[in-house]
Amino acid sequence: MALIRRTWTPKEADNWTKEDVMAIIISPITYILLTLGVAFSALLMPIGFILFFLGVALTLFMAFIINPKLSTISDEYEKKQKHYIEDLEKQVKWESPED
Repeated sequence: MALIRRTWTPKEADNWTKEDVMAIIISPITYILLTLGVAFSALLMPIGFILFFLGVALTLFMAFIINPKLSTISDEYEKKQKHYIEDLEKQVKWESPED
């Protein structure tokens, strides 16, 4: 079993999992590292560059963790939205929607 799950069904992706918790924990850390990194880098302090690159690396790691879930949920939402728009157009044209 992998530490980070990469494939999801829409129903599974809609539930809270350890990947969500990991993203919640990593997110504020990346914001702090990026903020401090930019501030210290502007002062040309070496620690600033290190913090900035750590923040960038954690941001990429967070995207690696959460992107598969977000993509799955987004794809499912687009399918539902397309069906809803088709039904809405039929109602506007006074046609009966088909199930």
